[in-house]
Amino acid sequence: MTIYFYGADEVPYGCFSNFSDHGLDLDGCWWPTTEHCFQAQKFIGTRHADLIRRARTPLRAAELGRDPSKPLRRDWERVKDDVMRRAVATKFRTHSDIRGILLSTGDEEIVEDTTTDHYWGRGRTGTGKNMLGRILMRTRSRLRAELDEAQGSHGRPAGR
Repeated sequence: MTIYFYGADEVPYGCFSNFSDHGLDLDGCWWPTTEHCFQAQKFIGTRHADLIRRARTPLRAAELGRDPSKPLRRDWERVKDDVMRRAVATKFRTHSDIRGILLSTGDEEIVEDTTTDHYWGRGRTGTGKNMLGRILMRTRSRLRAELDEAQGSHGRPAGR
């Protein structure tokens, strides 16, 4: 089975959306959503980045982050996947309720069901890279490994 998500208000998988209302503390700043965090990183160290961080909604943060009149940081194409990875991992480490939802998906494929984004989602043809879905699945694997490691180091008598 494949799990498709898109809107932040969809139950139960809307929390996989970067627009979901799950803030995070990353690099010494509070971000209202992963969308705010991701979009601002395109302009890190500028006033525009702070404007994005303070945007009232994730949609507004996305609009500001896609402003063609603002130059992107030079290394953006090289770092954007890692920026997304860090934001998504931090979001799911911060919020135990949605961490549980992500872990409950087992080994199912997770796909951002958008026709407009061929890179982060499945795209119009369904053959997109689905990088957000792939990052969510990688985050799930890492969280599961961390949980297994934590449970493995507790509760067992020494020497067994």
